[in-house]
Amino acid sequence: QVQLVESGGGLVQAGGSLRLSCAVSGRTFSGYFMGWFRQTPVKGRELVAAISWSGGSALYSDSVKGRFTISRDSAKNTVYLQMNVLKPEDTAVYYCAADPALLRLNRGLADYWGQGTQVTVSS
Repeated sequence: QVQLVESGGGLVQAGGSLRLSCAVSGRTFSGYFMGWFRQTPVKGRELVAAISWSGGSALYSDSVKGRFTISRDSAKNTVYLQMNVLKPEDTAVYYCAADPALLRLNRGLADYWGQGTQVTVSS
């Protein structure tokens, strides 16, 4: 059974940092793209960062570029999202997802999803 399990969310003050983790299991993700999404009732779902499981360049949305960093540790089967200089508008449920096609992630689609972790940034 494939599982993506997020952790690391919480409450932080504006300007602070959090690191989200996504532990994956159940299959090999070689050839997959790993993405971090966030979702709010008002803004909907947004892909904030993506990276190939095999490595290579990462992609970021304009809203987080320069503040967030996505990385993966293949030995630990874990994908991370380091979030710095957090803003109240970063408040959302953050989801980890995996798909073989980056285009599908860009469209908000994925073969596999985690359960989400809440990030709340207070002003």
